[in-house]
Amino acid sequence: MARESFDKEIQFLRMLALAGGAYSRQQFADRLGISVHTYDKTLRNLKEMVTVLQQGLPLEQGTELSEGLRYNYYESADPLLLFLFRAKSIKETESIRLTLLLTAVQSQELSARDLQDICSEQLPADCPLPDEKTIRGDLKYLEEVGVIIRSNGGRPYRYRAANDLVNQLSDDELMDLFDYVDVIANTQIPSVQGYLLRDTLKKVLRKRGFNAEAAETHRYKYNYHSRILDEAHLYTIFRAIQQRKKLHFLYLSPKKGKNYASQNTNPLFERETKGITETVLPLRVIYDHQYGRWYLIGHNTRIGIMKFRMEGLTQIEEGDTVQEEEFTRKLSAVEEQMKTSWVTDTMRTIKVVARFYNPEISGANFIRERVEAQGQWGTITDESEATFRYEINVNGIYEIKPWLRSFGSSCEVLEPAWLRKEFIAEWKEIHNYYESIRENI
Repeated sequence: MARESFDKEIQFLRMLALAGGAYSRQQFADRLGISVHTYDKTLRNLKEMVTVLQQGLPLEQGTELSEGLRYNYYESADPLLLFLFRAKSIKETESIRLTLLLTAVQSQELSARDLQDICSEQLPADCPLPDEKTIRGDLKYLEEVGVIIRSNGGRPYRYRAANDLVNQLSDDELMDLFDYVDVIANTQIPSVQGYLLRDTLKKVLRKRGFNAEAAETHRYKYNYHSRILDEAHLYTIFRAIQQRKKLHFLYLSPKKGKNYASQNTNPLFERETKGITETVLPLRVIYDHQYGRWYLIGHNTRIGIMKFRMEGLTQIEEGDTVQEEEFTRKLSAVEEQMKTSWVTDTMRTIKVVARFYNPEISGANFIRERVEAQGQWGTITDESEATFRYEINVNGIYEIKPWLRSFGSSCEVLEPAWLRKEFIAEWKEIHNYYESIRENI
């Protein structure tokens, strides 16, 4: 899949997941900055990807794209958001061929010549037949990623599926492993690798005769589906940080209301979807748990420290390498400036003081537990059995403010005075929304 296409599919799926059927075809295309014709073509390509990646699956395991949109309320590893990662950088013919190779070596050891014969017999008529060099290249790739093993012995080399781990586990052990992966994938970040492993283990359990629904003992309500799509850029950015390389990309600010900028010659769409081309040295990646957003923190020669929402990054390419001393110096400057940032804010430091009220019902003090877990470097001081005081020095208040507001009547802002006044005004406004309604209207 081409890099530009992958960017488009990500933004397409993001809008499809978040908006569902709220937009018409024209509105959807306008929001993406593409034509209706491109919209239809992209939707058709996505459906074809789903079909290719599900070849050979039993009927109950397959799903149409439209079915994938109907989220199970508790199902977080939804194929709609994951199949794109399976299809990334793999051509349709490669996907079909690799599926045949992996299926063939599940139960027996086969040589490259044997696998070539199998592909020649089972590939669709419209797919080109692979030669032995192509098959050996596929086998080398599958061996490198650890999904097949070369058996001991001389030439010709024979290969089998790397299923030793799951095959040696008892049913109870396999179920315990699935439960562990299920919990970690839903609670830790990044998650895509865990979701793919979870999906694989679910298939193994199903193969052993376990009902998929009965195997899932843990249930989750996942609110930020688009976070999974943002992880598409994560490893490219991590690699650039490790190799001290700059990144070139087109940035589309989420505030602009445009999600994608196509690389075409149509003046209409080029004018409507124009973003900002940036070159930055990536320094840090930050995740905001409250909103489920990834941020890239980098240094730009012209502006200095810059912050980007990862969902706005498109057309990412690696650039020049910088010296280790330069990277260390800029990273130290960022860490110093952001050491009291609630998430990414770099405004002046402000002291925030709040009083929290313990729940009146005896038992677990979920207010205190949440402040201790999420309050970062803030300090907690007991005032009485009913209240405790929370103090923190933080860069600005705009990122911590939603967190304080989320406690409702259990939190009272004390300092700064102007922030307290803002909260009073906001709660009064909310109160007005719930004034008594005349019943005789």
